[in-house]
Amino acid sequence: MSPRQAAPRFRVAAIDLLERDVRLRMPFRFGVVTLTASPQAFARVRIRLEDGREAEGAAAELLAPKWFDKDPALSNEDNYDQLRISVARAREDYLAHEPRTAWAHASPGRGLVENYGPALLDRALLDALCRALGVSFYRAVQANLVGAGSFEGMDLGAFFATLKPRMVIGARHTVGLVDPITAADQASRVGDGLPETLEEVVARYGHRYFKLKVGGDLRADVARLAAIASVLDRIDGPYHASLDGNEQYEDMQGVAALWAAMKAGPRLALLVGSVLFIEQPVKRSRALERRVEGIDKPVIIDESDDALDAFPRAKALGYRGVSSKTCKGLYKSLLNRARCAAWNQKIGTDPIYFMSGEDLTIQAGLALQQDTALVSLLGLTHLERNGHHYVNGMAALPQAEQEAFLAAHPDLYERSHGAVRVRIAEGMLQVGSLDCPGYASRAMPDWNTMEEMTLHRESA
Repeated sequence: MSPRQAAPRFRVAAIDLLERDVRLRMPFRFGVVTLTASPQAFARVRIRLEDGREAEGAAAELLAPKWFDKDPALSNEDNYDQLRISVARAREDYLAHEPRTAWAHASPGRGLVENYGPALLDRALLDALCRALGVSFYRAVQANLVGAGSFEGMDLGAFFATLKPRMVIGARHTVGLVDPITAADQASRVGDGLPETLEEVVARYGHRYFKLKVGGDLRADVARLAAIASVLDRIDGPYHASLDGNEQYEDMQGVAALWAAMKAGPRLALLVGSVLFIEQPVKRSRALERRVEGIDKPVIIDESDDALDAFPRAKALGYRGVSSKTCKGLYKSLLNRARCAAWNQKIGTDPIYFMSGEDLTIQAGLALQQDTALVSLLGLTHLERNGHHYVNGMAALPQAEQEAFLAAHPDLYERSHGAVRVRIAEGMLQVGSLDCPGYASRAMPDWNTMEEMTLHRESA
């Protein structure tokens, strides 16, 4: 297919919104919530091209509480319904569109909750377009079959043509705030044969990249980081880490104090040297009020990335990077990747602006594959992947669905401990099979095992 082919226009013919419950094998605490279960949203769409061809596509995303909106007055169910409403509104909007390109169908707004629905449907629509054309996600973007134009003086089509997906990506293991570091930290065990402590995770998967959660209490954070370092420092060879504050610090001064305390003693020397960047340590309401100061490591935004202008605003204050998450929008990630390239080219020295691959709630199947393929195309060398640790792989899914994904993507999955699950060897993910017709998946979920998405609270 010629890279100069015009981007196809299509109409959205149908959108089904479905859900499936996900239960964690062990609790995970990030920020203000300890998660033990959550619904997963699915979108199944049908598009009709102007030449009459039709195709179906799909996407999935966890309805994660206390991240998109961290208002403590809202319950987890309130958060779920916020996201359901976002998806339902996006459905109405997309069905009302006249024939457009994939890029023109996208409708990014301002706000993480508001963008959730469009972000989910954009992936499903692109999956359908790729299947209609018989091309991979990679090819669709590289050839600009999505229909992107110019943006902030950048020729997006020309930039997309330079992107080269990676076939192997490092898996960054997240250590949550209540995760056991060693067996001594456990009062009881899950006992399913899978790793539970950080020690066991390192031994089983061979990780070399880690994401360490900090909670906003300097003394407690330093003590916990020291316990983590006592395990990571035993790794044979270098390791790399990021610190994730999840908005737990009130201001940048508190973060600078944490960093100074980490550097003050020898017990954290190796860990300090391993830190690549610090992710969104300050509350989103204050994060973009003042410059980043007192920290000699790059600081990036995550929760503050709530609109297309967020990254440039953060850059002006000294932030060096931004996270890529499909729940914030795949087209936003592509735009931000183009920005990094343009900004780095202007400074003419070693690149200083970058993106990171994040999202620990990603579940095996469509969600994991589409997010991983996006990060692969962005050229990132490692990404946060933890759904396999907190959820027992595909154990809760129908056997036929498990086997379908394993057969379609044998490099990415394996069968062990009674279920199909993500395969990580020597800390790496093999993702070559994602280069396939459609958006990174040759298999589809069993739609008959899901429930229709409905609001659970009348007040939502």
